[in-house]
Amino acid sequence: MTRRLIAPALAFTALASATAAQAQTQACVQPADLADAVVYAMPVAYDAARTACGDRFAAGGFIAREGDAYIATFRAGQDKAWPGAFSFLKTFMDQGGAGKDADMAAMISALPEDALRPFVDALVGQMIADEIKPDSCGKIERGIELLSPLPGENIGGLVAFIVELTDMKNPPVCGATPKAK
Repeated sequence: MTRRLIAPALAFTALASATAAQAQTQACVQPADLADAVVYAMPVAYDAARTACGDRFAAGGFIAREGDAYIATFRAGQDKAWPGAFSFLKTFMDQGGAGKDADMAAMISALPEDALRPFVDALVGQMIADEIKPDSCGKIERGIELLSPLPGENIGGLVAFIVELTDMKNPPVCGATPKAK
């Protein structure tokens, strides 16, 4: 699985990666919150890919045929997934930091959750769109089609499991058993 395929799962991490890297003791995220972040971020990532790829998706490909209907299931689950996605985001922002990161954490803490959603959507969407290279559009379409038979909650859970299994440190997953060195 390429990084671009799990990018939606890790998009929230990018908002606070500098803070997380500077923190001496890093809080962990709950697997369920990471799974919710994936479910929440999928429509944002899909829209970003549609914008970044423009007409690079195949005219008769999965995105053109079934993409909007497939992502509609994630859109329908965003409200339910938001609390976990927000918790995922706050885990990193609450760690503090210096300069802009501390200002960002203070701003996030001061805003009501629902007021923060459009900001998160726009920021994460732009970050994902900026990372998409034109030659990866076909791979993104293929990846979405390969994932499409799975229900959204399974995709969120699968990504959380892969992050836990690979012992990723950013974000570390609560309860993940570190690999022997």
